[in-house]
Amino acid sequence: MLRLAMRAVLAALLLLAGPAAIGTDLPDSEGGLTYTAEGRASYYSSRLHGRRTASGEPYDESDMTAAHPSLPFGSRLCVTNLFNGRSTTVRVNDRGPFVGGRIIDVSLAAARELGMLRAGTARVRVKTCDEDN
Repeated sequence: MLRLAMRAVLAALLLLAGPAAIGTDLPDSEGGLTYTAEGRASYYSSRLHGRRTASGEPYDESDMTAAHPSLPFGSRLCVTNLFNGRSTTVRVNDRGPFVGGRIIDVSLAAARELGMLRAGTARVRVKTCDEDN
């Protein structure tokens, strides 16, 4: 019985640890970073408004910001909701998400623009933005 439970736990951990997104980090022709990934996005709870982010600045639910596990703070990302086609631009100022299967957490304002408030999560494409965007 214990052996069966251990196998079930191990299987669940392997599923959670599996690839959450198909993504690439490549240097562009000017030495900058080019990033593209698809996966699930979520958004910050309003309860976190005012708390410090990993960059040191307070989270402001009305700013167009996001948490990403590894991209440099200040990176501008174009996020597109693959269900409804809505897009927005966010600036990375935090680390996360720390929930399996998610590639980005966006602010409340960004989630509103992406049309994902009701669902809570959305399948998205995330790309580094051109300076013109």
